[in-house]
Amino acid sequence: MNTTRAWLLADSPTSRLQASLGNIYRATLALLRNPLAVIGAVIVLVLVITAIFAPVIAPYSPIGQDLSARLMPPSSAHWMGTDELGRDIFSRVIHGSRITLTIVLLVAVIAAPVGLLIGAKPGCFGRWIDRVMMGVTDVFLSLPKLILALAFVAALGPGINNAIIAIAITAWPSYARIARAETLTFRNSEFIEAVRLQGGSNPRIIIRHVLPLCTSSMIIRVTLDMAGIILTAAGLGFIGLGAQPPLPEWGAMISRGRTFILDQWWLATMPGFAIIIVSLGFCFLGDGLRDVLDPKSGDKS
Repeated sequence: MNTTRAWLLADSPTSRLQASLGNIYRATLALLRNPLAVIGAVIVLVLVITAIFAPVIAPYSPIGQDLSARLMPPSSAHWMGTDELGRDIFSRVIHGSRITLTIVLLVAVIAAPVGLLIGAKPGCFGRWIDRVMMGVTDVFLSLPKLILALAFVAALGPGINNAIIAIAITAWPSYARIARAETLTFRNSEFIEAVRLQGGSNPRIIIRHVLPLCTSSMIIRVTLDMAGIILTAAGLGFIGLGAQPPLPEWGAMISRGRTFILDQWWLATMPGFAIIIVSLGFCFLGDGLRDVLDPKSGDKS
């Protein structure tokens, strides 16, 4: 173990693999020293495991109805109670984690690369491309994300797929701004000029040399944005424009439960707790990653 640790922490790595593994090991050690980041990582890990093994964990069907057991309070048979149709809320929350994780991952996969490419090209080469692309970006940034998402979903129609597209459209501008700011700091650097002198094309410079330098900032921003994506998706579900019944989406569950909030509080409270806990988990993890991956944060060893 000590030999492996010494190999990972070597000041002069002998290969690219050793250097990469050493950086990952140092970052992991720094992350473990942050209690909130550890809590956030555990919450996110539990979310992933719950989403993967939802059919095994959930004791009942998320859409199966039992009118004889409707509106039952939390008990040993139904840990989070039942809703107005007798469906087990715990099972619906468990299966709802799949929908939440799917939305978060797909929005990140769509919005982050798009924003990264849009921001990196103007930031690296400037001129009229910068003015046009950043002008479009500022238009999107000037509007509240939820309102903009509502407009796109209203145009595309309700449904989980259209909600994902709408949220992704509203999320990319912040990534574009970060990518532009990052590239502005090194677009005139000597290594960029050296690549140009060697005949490197603009696409090669962006893909091979610019985008990797923006990766750490993108990871931090995406992780921190996960909470906002979850809340936006829940907001769309709450007003009936997100995942449609009988899918167990957390926002839609809160919307249905608000009718019974005074007497059967668990209908809206349980999915609400799920949203809060998962959102806090991503915030804690993102904050910890920022301390670890930000080169301006000081020594991470």
